[in-house]
Amino acid sequence: MKNYLFKSPRSGRSRQWISLLAMLFWLPVSSAFAAGPASELTGKVTDKDGAALPGVNIQIKGTTQGTVTDTDGNFQIDVAEGQELVVSFIGYVSQQVRPGGQSNLTVKLDVDQRQLNEVIVVGYGTQERKNVIGSITKVDPTDVKSIPVGSFDAQLQGKVPGVQITSNTGVPGEAVTVRVRGATSINGDNDPLYVIDGVFMNSNSMQTTNTGGKATSPIADINPNDIESLEVLKDAEATALYGSRGANGVILITTKRGKYNQKAKVSLNASYGWAKAAKLWDLTTGPEHAELVNEWWINTGKDTPSLNRTEANRPFRPVSEGGRGLPEEQKTYDRLGEIFQTAPLQNYDLSVSGGTASTKYYIGGGYTKQESILKPITFNRASFKVNLDQKISDKVHVGVSNSFARTFRNQARAGDGPAGGLLQAALHTPTYLSPTNENGELVGRAGFDNVTLLLQNYDVKSVSLRYIGNLYAEAEILPNLKFRTSWGLDFNNYDENEYWNTYLITGSPNGFASANNGQATTWLNEQTLSFRQKLGTKHTFGILLGNTIQSDLNTGTAATGRGFANNSFKLISSAATTTGSSSWSKKNLASFFSRVDYNYGGKYLLDFSIRADGSSSFGADRKWGYFPSVGGGWRVKQEDFLKNVAVISDLKIRASYGVTGNQNGLGSFAALGLWNSGAPYQGNPGIAPQQLANPDLQWERINQLNAGADIAFFGDRLGVEFNVYRKYTSNGLLSLTLPATTGFANYRSNTAEISNKGFELAIRSVNFQNNAFSWITTFNVARNVNKIEKLENPLEYGSRSLILLQQGHPLYSFWVYKQLYVDPQTGNTVYEDVNKDGKITVADRQIDGSIWPKFFGGLTNSVIYKGFDLNAFLAFSYGNKVYNHNKFFGEGGGARDAARVIFASNNARWQKPGDVTDVPRPDGVNVNNYRDGGSRWLEDGSFVRLRNITLGYTVPVRHISALRIYATASNLFTITKYTGLDPESSASSAQNEQGIDLGTPPQPRSFQLGFNLTF
Repeated sequence: MKNYLFKSPRSGRSRQWISLLAMLFWLPVSSAFAAGPASELTGKVTDKDGAALPGVNIQIKGTTQGTVTDTDGNFQIDVAEGQELVVSFIGYVSQQVRPGGQSNLTVKLDVDQRQLNEVIVVGYGTQERKNVIGSITKVDPTDVKSIPVGSFDAQLQGKVPGVQITSNTGVPGEAVTVRVRGATSINGDNDPLYVIDGVFMNSNSMQTTNTGGKATSPIADINPNDIESLEVLKDAEATALYGSRGANGVILITTKRGKYNQKAKVSLNASYGWAKAAKLWDLTTGPEHAELVNEWWINTGKDTPSLNRTEANRPFRPVSEGGRGLPEEQKTYDRLGEIFQTAPLQNYDLSVSGGTASTKYYIGGGYTKQESILKPITFNRASFKVNLDQKISDKVHVGVSNSFARTFRNQARAGDGPAGGLLQAALHTPTYLSPTNENGELVGRAGFDNVTLLLQNYDVKSVSLRYIGNLYAEAEILPNLKFRTSWGLDFNNYDENEYWNTYLITGSPNGFASANNGQATTWLNEQTLSFRQKLGTKHTFGILLGNTIQSDLNTGTAATGRGFANNSFKLISSAATTTGSSSWSKKNLASFFSRVDYNYGGKYLLDFSIRADGSSSFGADRKWGYFPSVGGGWRVKQEDFLKNVAVISDLKIRASYGVTGNQNGLGSFAALGLWNSGAPYQGNPGIAPQQLANPDLQWERINQLNAGADIAFFGDRLGVEFNVYRKYTSNGLLSLTLPATTGFANYRSNTAEISNKGFELAIRSVNFQNNAFSWITTFNVARNVNKIEKLENPLEYGSRSLILLQQGHPLYSFWVYKQLYVDPQTGNTVYEDVNKDGKITVADRQIDGSIWPKFFGGLTNSVIYKGFDLNAFLAFSYGNKVYNHNKFFGEGGGARDAARVIFASNNARWQKPGDVTDVPRPDGVNVNNYRDGGSRWLEDGSFVRLRNITLGYTVPVRHISALRIYATASNLFTITKYTGLDPESSASSAQNEQGIDLGTPPQPRSFQLGFNLTF
């Protein structure tokens, strides 16, 4: 096949192969209703240059009767008088032909240029796909919007080559990790820039309430149904005009708008469904747990005889002997079944769009309610969208975009705990312990809250009121010269409250309450002047000049209260002791940018951009950064030597190099010396130094080189896009720890260097397509290699310092004691003694893998047969590691407490000499057996997941435009070696603490039924 693929269709072997494929995929069915007597028609189909086209579909219009051309482009078919033929082939414009009594017919098909002429949104404008130099991926939102997650970024997982998206939890509306070609910063933010209708969106979570390391997602305030198109800009050439904001990639979101001279179109979308956990942790039964406790007791006594722990006084022995009863007499209490549920999902969207000769509009409203599989968490979003565009004259247009949203969350600690942690209370409370005491009262056990009391008394809520809007005016000053000005606003009012009553550990003994109201405001003003001119027949060039002024203002007011008269009083004003605080920060950014592009004869493309950014966050002489980029493209297909090679329908080679800056995540006053007035002395108000100044603090710089090729075969039937890249971060922003004697905790500097390099491959194959049936496959795979090139001292992150950042290794590497085996004679764990000193100490910890996969991507198959449509989407990741911290605690880790040996994996423990296993004997004294950071709990996180499958049917009805009913399922199966619930789980949303699975609900399996109605 490889030999045939690159041959011209004129070669016999290639034509035979194509014809055979066409005939295999096409199943002719004779029409039962022929239109009168038929006569034989022969013919030939060629391209515009006369080259024969094998495998072309020839179908009699209005019937299922048809044929395909042979290897020489010839066909034969019986046609009745008055019938028409539909001649279609992938990558060519279909034709309808009426034979008109002819016995022999020749049909010439033109190449379909629609895909090449497809408009792609780029920085501050649009380009035809054929002229794009940068690495840009366009995503159709209709392919993913049925996936029931809180935010649209989670829906993109596996759809964009080189973009790694991880849903760290099954809680809807929580933060999702998005990395475009790796991570470039340690202390700076690694999230991409989101631009919605020209407005720079604030994607930083405003949550301050402790939910075990988790954070809410501001992206979840956007209704996916309002999105018309998504473009992901990845390389420096594509992101250059966004300067410092585009260092981690840019995701451009264009929302729906009406059309001029279009009658009103009303669309209604509704769906309802259910979600549940695909599986839960396998725990010991009450008798099994009791047996483990007895073993733990006896083993501990053998190691330390002074404890006087023997079989005679083991905890679970007959009650008559003073024990708790024999192990087999213990009951099993199911706490997991109490906190997990089958959760309902519902979504409704209604919109109307259209326009007159001078006005176009889009008005839409939506409501989403998703209950989590983990009680009592819920996510509700109500949204309203208004987009208006008005022609003042033929040369002046104005318009406005408005998005309003109210997002309500009933939250819970679904992460690290223990106080208030739902999953930890269920997972780490012994299965043999009754939830009630001798008096029948609900009580907590083993240092955790009682699960029933948690569910009955949880009171943690937040409400986000969000507005994102843009007002623009555009005028054609001269022919080909346009001026555009716009004002944008992103305003988020985030209100959160929590109350912990006296039944819960956090509220003991007299109740605790906290409240916080924060406001994040981003103002944006932009002006652009663009000119495009064609000189003669060969030369086309464009010039863009622009400037941006941006201001980010964040304010917050917080209060706490302790000591309430009883649980009926929840307002902080009712507390015996109250405290309050407030915060204020402001950051300004001024930018100037320009781009020049040149196109020679549709063959040679050149693009040069530069942006200057001035930030208030940096030192006095370091505020401005200058970020250039250059890119070039060669449309090889337009050359004479390739024009007549029909097997290759398009070939473009491109390369780019550029520099972007980063200040994302940097504090508003990072370079300044700060003082704090909250320093009373002997009852008198006072001030004290808070932050050490660094006048040399400057931009983090990311240099990126990209080379790629776009190639299409067989009239765009097979398309391939390939990119290789290298990103290098210098002047990396870093917070250095200072000795306590300095009076300061840390110091901001530019001392880190990080590299990312990798490749991206995307393939689109039109396997078969005619008027009745089509089958399209898309596949993408990517690899990114991350490495810390310069870091003077290692940095430790995460619970038990499980994450280590060290020079020469990737970011987010796991730092563990490497378990070699469990001694079959003693049942004790044996670790690798790295320094060969005969002891296992912290010096023996070593890096063993990271969160980064070796490969990741997705596979989608879309099939349409008449009114039916089927879409199946697989996402995959290979080579990444996950630390199963749940299992560490569930096998007796942490305090090495007998109450913790609750996971059923303990049943595979060592029990007698000769047992071969990787689970040691339970022991409360031998630290090595359950050493914090042991590699036994570091697991392969590779997976293949059926992310979504949807089956729909478009009902043929009159008087309405369309009615489609559908059923969709998400996460139907996951193939993985990981022994936890979800290989994507992470207890924390902090970027340096990824990949540690603790107390986190998995992504659920869901089923939905819905319909789309347009009239």
